[in-house]
Amino acid sequence: MSEPVTLSFARLTAAPKGVLIVLTDESLAFGTQTQKVLKGADAALTRAFDAERFKGKAWSTVDLLAPAGLDAPRLVVISVGKAGDLKASDFLKLGGLIAGKIPASAREASVLLDLPGTKIAAEAAADVALGIRLRSYSFDRYKTKKKDENERAGLAVTLLVSDEAGSKKAAIARDAVGDGVLFARDLVNEPANVLDPPEFARRAEEHLSAVGVEVEVLDDEALSRAGLRALLGVGQGSIKESRVVVMRWNGGPKDEAPVAFIGKGVTFDTGGISIKPAAGMEDMKGDMGGAACVTGLLYALAARKAKVNAVGLIGLVENMPDGAAQRPGDIVTSLSGQTIEIINTDAEGRLVLCDVLWYAKERFKPKFMIDLATLTGAILVALGSEYAGLFSNDDALSERLAKAGQETGERVWRLPLGPEYDKLIDSKFADMKNTGGRNAGSITAAQFLQRFVEKTPWAHLDVAGTAMSSPASDINKSWGSGWGVRLLDQLVKDNYEG
Repeated sequence: MSEPVTLSFARLTAAPKGVLIVLTDESLAFGTQTQKVLKGADAALTRAFDAERFKGKAWSTVDLLAPAGLDAPRLVVISVGKAGDLKASDFLKLGGLIAGKIPASAREASVLLDLPGTKIAAEAAADVALGIRLRSYSFDRYKTKKKDENERAGLAVTLLVSDEAGSKKAAIARDAVGDGVLFARDLVNEPANVLDPPEFARRAEEHLSAVGVEVEVLDDEALSRAGLRALLGVGQGSIKESRVVVMRWNGGPKDEAPVAFIGKGVTFDTGGISIKPAAGMEDMKGDMGGAACVTGLLYALAARKAKVNAVGLIGLVENMPDGAAQRPGDIVTSLSGQTIEIINTDAEGRLVLCDVLWYAKERFKPKFMIDLATLTGAILVALGSEYAGLFSNDDALSERLAKAGQETGERVWRLPLGPEYDKLIDSKFADMKNTGGRNAGSITAAQFLQRFVEKTPWAHLDVAGTAMSSPASDINKSWGSGWGVRLLDQLVKDNYEG
């Protein structure tokens, strides 16, 4: 992976260097310090605004090369629209937009975080920095060709702010979360011939142990002894052994119950015997996006020393159509003792999650459980890539997730659960079957999972449309998005720390 940008803060009155980025609003007004910096370039700006018919619409930009009256090689003007209406997630978006406007040939850039009549707070400045960092990420580990001379080799961005010390302090926690997001992106972007279940487990242990997370890896033998037969059934057609990784961050009171996060980690999903069509199957290396998020989240919580007890569990398998693979019509007994008829081996994620959910519930007695999974194509049909599907047995937890989603821009949309859907997954031969067919596909998948949580407050996030970002978003130009790390970190910070 590549993160070719270094970020720093300086006082608003410091002399800018390199490409200059300034902000305006819907009235095309500038902040006091920006007016001083742009003095002498008034005529050039007026001509550029007229030529571009620039009216100050939110997120519109004007780009001037070698502007008359300024030493800067390039001037970029970005409108934020109504400055008083800006939300926290808007500053992250602004950072992404800024990063996208800096040319690849630039080596230095300065951003004046200055608006007329509105002081940009330290927290907002730190969000802008995080947005720049996330947008600047790319995954180029396997490119062997020499970089083109115009391709970015390194960029230093200085944010000129009204509260330098406060911005630096606020950025510390943002950096921890950013590290978690980028770790999750790296995992999703890796090819499946490199990142198989044992390698995923190894990387999780290596990275998280370094920040104080207790990591326990359960191999095939341990999983068999423990009785996670539904999970093992998914991986039995692969030459790669399955794994469950348990990650514990103990930042809260010693005897306080943890919050629990569970991730689906199918490192490659062929569909098994119910094999998928060839077109687009290469994307199934990303079917571990939920596990990547949980791993990145635990890293972020530990790196910022979150005052919470948190446990993350990820079920890692590879779903392959081997002679040893499970078949449609097979019946497996889950860890809970409930039996499952396999109707479609491509409905494998819920088989992984049901065992890990039960294991988490029984072993850790958590305050709540949230699972994340690239579970159904149906959620893409319903919500596209703008929202993750939310299913829950707890209204308070759902409301907190929705609020955190609005704050971070990683939004969720709640969909229904109800006993009426149970009949779609009732089986003639077992306690349930692993798919209810085409209708209400995302709902019946969640309804299946609900049978393994009992009374524990629980939420299921179907991230099939958000974990892999195509087309690229405001803060991500790579394929894997790291979606969910910021959402769940915000949930913890708002509700469960201290």
